[in-house]
Amino acid sequence: MNAPTPASFDEMRRILRELPGPDQAAQTEVLRRQAELTKPPGSLGRLEEIAEWLAAWQGRAEPRVERPRIAVFAGTHGVARRGVSAYPPEVTAQMVKNFLDGGAAINQLATAIDADLRIYELDLDHPTADFTAAPAMSEARAANAMTYGMMAAEPGIDVLCLGEMGIANTTAAAALCAALFGGTGADWAGPGTGVKGAALATKIAVIDEALAHHKTLIAARDPLALLAAVGGEELAAIAGAIVAARMGRIPVLLDGYVCTAAAAVLFAADHHALDHCLVAHRSAEPGHTRLLQTIAKRPLFDLDMRLGEASGAALAVPILKAAAACHNGMATFASAGVSGKA
Repeated sequence: MNAPTPASFDEMRRILRELPGPDQAAQTEVLRRQAELTKPPGSLGRLEEIAEWLAAWQGRAEPRVERPRIAVFAGTHGVARRGVSAYPPEVTAQMVKNFLDGGAAINQLATAIDADLRIYELDLDHPTADFTAAPAMSEARAANAMTYGMMAAEPGIDVLCLGEMGIANTTAAAALCAALFGGTGADWAGPGTGVKGAALATKIAVIDEALAHHKTLIAARDPLALLAAVGGEELAAIAGAIVAARMGRIPVLLDGYVCTAAAAVLFAADHHALDHCLVAHRSAEPGHTRLLQTIAKRPLFDLDMRLGEASGAALAVPILKAAAACHNGMATFASAGVSGKA
C-alpha cells in the first residue's frame, strides 16, 4: 500500500479503524483439507493452526513461505545517556554498519533461511529526547517514523519478520508497556544488554521518573500519544510496518520484547490489530512474559534469547515453511488409498 502523506496520528487512527479481517474462504478451505489429510485430526498441533493462520492472512488456500523478508529498524534514544544500558549509545550506529557489512547474527540467520534482509535506519544522528524530561518524539516525528516503517511491507512478500536495534530501547519498551498497561519500572524492566545491580536499579528509577513526568498523558490512555512520549523511532517504525502488512495481507512474525512492545501499541488501540501477527519467541527479558500474557499471545518457542535484531523471528520462518509444506504436500486419505478413521 502507499503510505499516507502527510503523516499524522489522525491518519494512523483512520487506518486502524479500517483494518481488513482474515480471508474466511481461504480459512475454511484449509480446515476442509486438513480433515482429509493422512493423519489423525489435530496431530500436527500448532503446525495446523499456523497453516490456517497463513492462509487467512495471505488470502489463499495454499499458503506459502517462499519470500520471507526480515526488516530490522534502528533508532537512537536520548535516554541512553542516563546509564540504562551496558553499552554506550554509539553502539547503535556501529551495529548498523555491522549489519550492512554482514557480520551480525541476523546476517547469518537470514542466509541460513534464504530470507531477504533489509536494514532501515531512522535518524541515527539525532536521538530522541530524554523522555524523563520531555516527550521522546513529537507527534510528527513519531508519525513519520511509522510511515517510514510501512515501506517494509512490499507486495509479494510471504511473511514479514520484524526486529530492531537501538541502545536503551529495552528501557523505552518497559516504559511504554508500563504506560500502556500499568505498573512500575520494576514490573517491566530487565537486564537488557546485561545491566544488573546498581545499573538495573538506575534503569528502573529512570523508567519511574518517566512515568511520573508523563502521568497526565498516561491517564488520557491514547496509545499513539504514549508511543511518542516514551517510545523510539524504531518502535514507531515497527508499528507502522505491522499496519502496512495488515493492509497488504502479509502475515507478520514479531521478535522479542522491544518488537512486541511496539506491536502492543496497536493492541491497546484495537485488540484485533495483531491478529495477523505471531510472536516468534519468548525473550529472556522478564517483561516479555508479562507482556505476552497481557496481549494474549503464545510464542512459538523459548530459547532464552534476548538479542533483538529479529533473530527470533528469523528462526521461526522454518516453522512456518514446515506448516505450509505439510498442508500443501501431504496426501489425502482418498488419494493415498489409506483408510480413514473408523
